[in-house]
Amino acid sequence: MFFRFRAAYLLISFPFLFFHVIIIKKVGVMDMLFSPFVYNSSQERVNVEIVSMTEEDAHKTNEFPLWQTNWESEYILSEHFDKYAVKYGSELLALGAYEILKNSLVVHIVYMESQPESNPTMTNTRKYSGIGRLLIAYGIKLSIDNGLTGDVVLEAKTTQLARHYEKDFGAIALPSFGSIPRYLIADEAAKRIFFTYLT
Repeated sequence: MFFRFRAAYLLISFPFLFFHVIIIKKVGVMDMLFSPFVYNSSQERVNVEIVSMTEEDAHKTNEFPLWQTNWESEYILSEHFDKYAVKYGSELLALGAYEILKNSLVVHIVYMESQPESNPTMTNTRKYSGIGRLLIAYGIKLSIDNGLTGDVVLEAKTTQLARHYEKDFGAIALPSFGSIPRYLIADEAAKRIFFTYLT
């Protein structure tokens, strides 16, 4: 039940709300659903679905127009990663790869990518926007669903992305020891992102 999954998140983040959450549950607050959406070029909300990535989805990244990343690569297809596709009908909008690190109590967002028509590094006029935020929210959901705290970590592959994560998502830089900058999205920042998609 989706309300339990919401309550679990509140109990982890806000232990002092325990009594309040139980009272709400007893009076019958409606179930909370994770309702993914993006925006079209007219900034209208478009409801989408997130499903497990298929071989056909991965293969589309090597068809015209080419995606930035080959999602059929051995690294991405690793069995250690959970792969998901964001779809609007039969249209593939984005792909995301996640690693559930239970020992570290986080979900690692290994890679996320928008379709070429919506990728800001590939086009000036995006067909859909809000895809990155949605894929981060889905990582937060995976964390909660797996009994973790809702925290996610991800790498910023460019300086521009690093600024974007800090400014728009409230990400906090982690020690990188000379490797690609790594960021944590947790606590209030994670809650703000995640609650955007609850209905």
